Amino acid sequence: MLVSEEHTLIYDGTFDGFLTGVFDVYELKLQTVIFQRPESVQESLFGNTLEITTDLNKADRVWKGIKSKTSARGSSRLYAAFLSGQWQVEALLLDYIQLAFESALLIDSDFSNETVLKISQIAKSVGREKHRMEAFVRFRLTNDGIYFATIEPDFDVLPLISKHFKNRYADQKWIIYDMKRGYGLYYDLDKVEVMQLSLPEGFDATKTKSDYFIASELEFQTLWQDYFESTNIASRKNMKLNVQHVPKRYWKYLSEKLR
Repeated sequence: MLVSEEHTLIYDGTFDGFLTGVFDVYELKLQTVIFQRPESVQESLFGNTLEITTDLNKADRVWKGIKSKTSARGSSRLYAAFLSGQWQVEALLLDYIQLAFESALLIDSDFSNETVLKISQIAKSVGREKHRMEAFVRFRLTNDGIYFATIEPDFDVLPLISKHFKNRYADQKWIIYDMKRGYGLYYDLDKVEVMQLSLPEGFDATKTKSDYFIASELEFQTLWQDYFESTNIASRKNMKLNVQHVPKRYWKYLSEKLR
């Protein structure tokens, strides 16, 4: 019995890079495939390792093909699931894409299929994180006149929240920086761009120091904390419900929780 050779595709971790890899899977007629990102490469003793060079034309062709074979919700789920960054999520995505291409009917709601169900569940988790970030981001005004916020979401949701904050804070420059992934979004009153920062040595994103933020920012933070404490009725405190709505991992970046 012949065993299909295993191919490890190393790509740059971007969605366009993944789609380029999908294009190559079809072009090279690869059967058994494992996607790996640079930070998690494991050498295979058997099979071939292929370096994927991101090609926007290839990626665009694959994405157009996916959207022609899925509903808008289905393609959105695929993108959200990719942003989860879960281990080997690419294998699930590839399986979903192959199912969609081979089916004459839309598979988006076929939850009897394990792959479709898993993609939906992962996308739902990412969607919850997106909504939490839209609710819990706290900006502070820097000495440079830019509103700065730091986050550490479970998933890479910056691409999903960009439009929300551009629309909501259209009249001010802002940065939302993902401390976990080392990149952020910068809005310059015109467009949102992806950016990276070289943060000062010893910089603590949970502290509002005058070295970086205007003096009134600390005063405002104190007022907000006082208001939060004054409206909190101790006898009705329900920590379990509190944590359910605002998980503790978000507290260190919330002004009202810093005391």
